[in-house]
Amino acid sequence: MIRRLLILLLLPLLIACPEQEDAGDTVVVWTSYRGEELTALESVVEDFNSSTRDTRIELLAVPSAAYKSRLQSAIPRGNGPDLFIEAHELAGEWSKNGLLRPALPGDLDRFAPATVDALRYDGQLWGVPIAVKSLALYYNKDLVPEPPATVSELLRVGSEATGGRALVYEAGSLFFHAPLLHAFGGEVEFREDGTVGIDGEPVARSLTWARGLTERGEVPEEADGQLVSTLFNQGEVAFAINGPWFLGEIKKPDEDNPDAPFVNFGVAPLPVLDETGEPLRPFLTVEAIFRADQGAAPDEQVIAVIEALAGLDGSIRRAEEGGQVPALLAAQERPEVRDDPILSMFQAQAELAVVTPNRPEMSIVWEPSGRAIRRVLNGSSSPEEALERAQCEVDRFLTPPPTAADPGPYLIVFGLLLVLGAALLVRSARKRQVVSRVRKSWRSYLYLVPAVIGLGAVVILPFIIGASVSLFAHSGGEFTFVGIKHFGRILFADECGGVMDPLSFWFTLVVTVAWTALNVALHAGIGLGLAMLLRDPWMKLKGVYRVLLIVPWAVPNYVTALIWRAMFNTELGAINGVLGLFGVEPVAWFSQFATSFAANLTTNTWLGFPFMMVVTLGALQAIPRDLEEAAAVDGAGAWARFRHVTLPLLKPALLPAIILGSVWTFNMFNIIYLVSKGEPDGSTEILISEAYKWAFERQQQYGYASAYALMIFGILILYTLLTKKVTGGDVK
Repeated sequence: MIRRLLILLLLPLLIACPEQEDAGDTVVVWTSYRGEELTALESVVEDFNSSTRDTRIELLAVPSAAYKSRLQSAIPRGNGPDLFIEAHELAGEWSKNGLLRPALPGDLDRFAPATVDALRYDGQLWGVPIAVKSLALYYNKDLVPEPPATVSELLRVGSEATGGRALVYEAGSLFFHAPLLHAFGGEVEFREDGTVGIDGEPVARSLTWARGLTERGEVPEEADGQLVSTLFNQGEVAFAINGPWFLGEIKKPDEDNPDAPFVNFGVAPLPVLDETGEPLRPFLTVEAIFRADQGAAPDEQVIAVIEALAGLDGSIRRAEEGGQVPALLAAQERPEVRDDPILSMFQAQAELAVVTPNRPEMSIVWEPSGRAIRRVLNGSSSPEEALERAQCEVDRFLTPPPTAADPGPYLIVFGLLLVLGAALLVRSARKRQVVSRVRKSWRSYLYLVPAVIGLGAVVILPFIIGASVSLFAHSGGEFTFVGIKHFGRILFADECGGVMDPLSFWFTLVVTVAWTALNVALHAGIGLGLAMLLRDPWMKLKGVYRVLLIVPWAVPNYVTALIWRAMFNTELGAINGVLGLFGVEPVAWFSQFATSFAANLTTNTWLGFPFMMVVTLGALQAIPRDLEEAAAVDGAGAWARFRHVTLPLLKPALLPAIILGSVWTFNMFNIIYLVSKGEPDGSTEILISEAYKWAFERQQQYGYASAYALMIFGILILYTLLTKKVTGGDVK
């Protein structure tokens, strides 16, 4: 009776949703698209799902900042997508690491040949192209009606139109410097012996020429994406070199507010360099659909999904709604693309571009090359010196992993340590009569079991795994046991500039210690001073001041770091603006070690003093006023009362806060990564940011990075023990 009643109740739902009876399998697709590109892709997926019964697409938009790391961690464990959309540059590295399956056979002649070649590595095709992207020339039509044909014309008409700078682009990046590099005949050379060459006379000439642009004031020296957008939107430059993603940052006409300012802009291919007669040729990026190695979707469903996304209808939809230049030749010839004033220009530029190498070694070229470019632009090195240093860094990053080691001796030592540890633990337990105490109160100890399990799963087990990784070398997706060789390389590596080289562990250690000591001193000093002021009875509105002074601590530190980064901007930063009121020339904060370190220090001081202030305020409330009044009666002055009465009573609360603040500051990754970004030349990196780069920016050298992290842990343990000894064990 009950079963029949349930059937009657569910029958209307079954009738209303008949499509669920024949629902097919799902193909999971990941993308990092945003804005109009994501909207266009979603519309293609929606059309496919509404018209197809055997297969459905589940589209997941992953934030771009976490996209690559999520793919690298999810795919090997079978938790990733069946298909994903990504640039072609990683095809070589990811195929080598076992993250990709070869592309399924298909009609490749329908795609632009360069896009197909970009996805080949080691004789295999690894993806299906869907779109191309490259840099192009943006120009303000109100300032310059027609795009220039040559670079000299661009600089002349641009300077005349604005009375100042002619052009803006991110000059300190290899990706944006590549058009000049290629116009002078330079290239990234991949040699047969596995090394990579980034030096040479054409490369040096391109750097010399770029330095001339900044010296004459025709191009800003320290331009980032924000400065490029601001100067172009404000009409302070007539030209900008950027990619299709820049379209979303340009001020467009507002239908709701016709009087709102906007930029009447156009897009054109990059001009010809007069010195060589060659056009500026940017890198070409091919976006493709890749098959994840652990994807479970059948081949026929994968083919259907790829056809929907990369075929004619999907390509036209992505071009019209998402502003993407399709890789499909038939789509490029359609009026929707051919007659579009922006898409057609990007397509023309793509035909003149140089395909970005997809070799795994290319991933480590960007960092040293960018440093070399910035050294030349700020005048700290000649092109030859900068390139020599960059070449040395590339060779350092490409150093082969240590040779395999015999795990036998390590297992013996590890076993002996376990036995010794167990013996010491038993001895300590007997001495403290732990067993008898547990027997008496065993029911109480049961309440601790969940906490112990949680601590083991969240802290102890990850630490053991992370520490174990330091004994292995990661290469080509495989881990090889190498023992403690990583630690030897860290301590005794022959860096390009010796011990004082920014890549040296010892140099970075000195910078980290100085960074920690100065920060903690400022945190404690400012926090203590403000707490003493807020404690005085004559201070009015103390509650308001306390709230305002806690705000820097309450705001997420990455938000604060980005704000301070903008404030230190050479061109538009508020700090240089204030200095300009006093007649001080703008300071290039991140071009010198002292100023870059000061920028980091200022930012972290702003973040750290509220914590010390709050701790000190709480401790001051517990100090009886009678003690200070008695000292005053005895004739002690303000400084004497503070030194002999207040400060000793603050010590039990202040010292643990200082130790905790030291540990936090020692590992303050966000500030270094977001404010100075290690500039100049990586000299303001600290140990934790160096470990991050070895893990994620230098060919995933996880074992080396893990060894770095273990050394950081050891240093902090020694610091804690030393502090405990100095304080006589008063700090717990």
